[in-house]
Amino acid sequence: MTVRHDGLTVDWLGYATLRIEGDDTVVYFDPGRYGTLTGEWEPDTPGVGHPPAQEYDARDGDVVCVTHIHHYDSDGVERVAKDDATVVAFEGIDVTDSDRDLTPIDELPYEVIEVGMEDELVVDDVPIMTVPAYNDPDGKNVNPDGTPIHPEGIGCGFVASVDDTSVFWTGDSDALDGHEELDASLFVPSISQSYTMDRHDAADLAEAMDPDLVLPIHYNTFAALEGDSGAFAEDVAKRGVPVVLDER
Repeated sequence: MTVRHDGLTVDWLGYATLRIEGDDTVVYFDPGRYGTLTGEWEPDTPGVGHPPAQEYDARDGDVVCVTHIHHYDSDGVERVAKDDATVVAFEGIDVTDSDRDLTPIDELPYEVIEVGMEDELVVDDVPIMTVPAYNDPDGKNVNPDGTPIHPEGIGCGFVASVDDTSVFWTGDSDALDGHEELDASLFVPSISQSYTMDRHDAADLAEAMDPDLVLPIHYNTFAALEGDSGAFAEDVAKRGVPVVLDER
């Protein structure tokens, strides 16, 4: 399914991969991982609700945004990026922190811009703002030793404006103070049961932000990311906020 919103064409390709197309510009968020673009589950991935679609190799992206190491897939970037694309990646991505075979960000064959948690820039006529993305140390998304799964400083979220329509992708984050003040026409939250804000927190944030449309992603890739999208959509709609699901 393709979502059309305020002149944009928006596709959730699975996991955290989102494609946004305007009149002359294509922007991707977090392309790849778990077979999202290869058409096959990665080894030992216990897939649940969203099996990979057919192999994807569009190479049409003008701007590719990467929130953090868990969502960085160098093969995925190369499958979506044009030869002259710009990759906007969180500055803390270190491939040595992963056991996957990844090309270091600064060795990708594209212009690469590294960003922090609260930066503003314009890339290929696309205004981009980064926002904090992490797990609250006092929240539910913590390791057995009590440390956050996503500590502050591991990554960021993105607000990108394509053809003057702003899109907010939260990245792997709890709902944090300040998120509710963001001005986004399209709000794209995670609604998984683990690692990020769940559907209840995402619905609360949607009500506080009051965007023109909500499109949840980052759920049902594997068991730990299970999320009840129907219940989320019903909850958000009851709060008077437009919501849509993009599901295969």
